[in-house]
Amino acid sequence: MSEAPKQPTIFARIVRGEVPCNKVFEDDVCLAFHDVTPAAPVHVLVIPKEPVESLGHIDGSHEAMLGHLLRKAGEIGQQLCPDGFRVVANAGGDGGQTVAHLHLHILGGRPMGWPPG
Repeated sequence: MSEAPKQPTIFARIVRGEVPCNKVFEDDVCLAFHDVTPAAPVHVLVIPKEPVESLGHIDGSHEAMLGHLLRKAGEIGQQLCPDGFRVVANAGGDGGQTVAHLHLHILGGRPMGWPPG
């Protein structure tokens, strides 16, 4: 079931231009910007402009948006980290999600270990 977050998140405020960001990319579907607390030398967030809480809150109406987010994450990751990168989507508290607005992390600029977390 699709459901917008109940309170405006920091990401919704960034989309509306109320909070500045170090923008990497923007179009009518998504916004990508550098994370203010990076976990890697390259740490970019890709967020949909439509406020969806997490991957656990999507439905069939979000398929095009999700495909677009992943395509843009791949393009940005390849551009900023040509030697490789990781894309992560956290969902819910146990999944490590700290902002209730769907977002993809692009991490790179160093070798990524496994398993994560």
